[in-house]
Amino acid sequence: MEIIAEWQGFHKDKEIWAYCRQHWSHLFPSIPDRSQFTRQGANLWRVKQMMQEALIHKLEADHSDLHIIDGFPIEACVRTRVARSKAFKGEAWFGYCASKKKHFYGFQGHLLVDARGIPVALQLTAANIDERDVAYDFLGNISGMLLGDKGYIRPEFESDCKALGIDLQTPLRRNMKDERPKPFVKLIMRVRRRIETVIGQLAEYFDIESCGCRDMWHLTSRMARKILAYTTGIYLNIQAGKEPMQFEGLISA
Repeated sequence: MEIIAEWQGFHKDKEIWAYCRQHWSHLFPSIPDRSQFTRQGANLWRVKQMMQEALIHKLEADHSDLHIIDGFPIEACVRTRVARSKAFKGEAWFGYCASKKKHFYGFQGHLLVDARGIPVALQLTAANIDERDVAYDFLGNISGMLLGDKGYIRPEFESDCKALGIDLQTPLRRNMKDERPKPFVKLIMRVRRRIETVIGQLAEYFDIESCGCRDMWHLTSRMARKILAYTTGIYLNIQAGKEPMQFEGLISA
């Protein structure tokens, strides 16, 4: 129910409940009141993660020899309201999103996808946590090449990747000499943009950069259902013989 509602453009718990009550009561006559419906959905956070893991395995994304990593902001509230807000005290923090060139208060989503754009792993941290430190959580489950942006440049991190048999490739900073063949650099940078498309679609179709709740329990569930909904769309496309990330016309009212 949550997956279909997300694809229909209902991203908040209250919106999903109202949509299901209005359109699905003939199929599910015992839909509870809003608070209980939301609580039941949040309690299923681990089930959603397990469904995501099953889809990853079915699509063989867990055996890919190329992965791409990047982050995206999840704003908990506007910065001017932080002092008055009681939500996520001691959990959210201030951060900076280089791609959007903006400061924000909230969390950072750290996303790992395979070469096709299939989400393989997601980690949530406070917005001020270094993305390279979080990347270590992914290294034990991947192999082959890992593509990242300039934010992942750190000699120690690169050497740790090499020790695990992972070939880390990133664009270099202006003051760094790039001895790699230019065609190779253009190729990996073109492939790396795949994750920017994924994050853009997650924001467009599922509003993933908006928090929309007040505690980590609900936030974990919300992120799990959005990633699961996205991966379900990819799975349906592949089953239909379409491009994995071509979602136009996938769901109709």
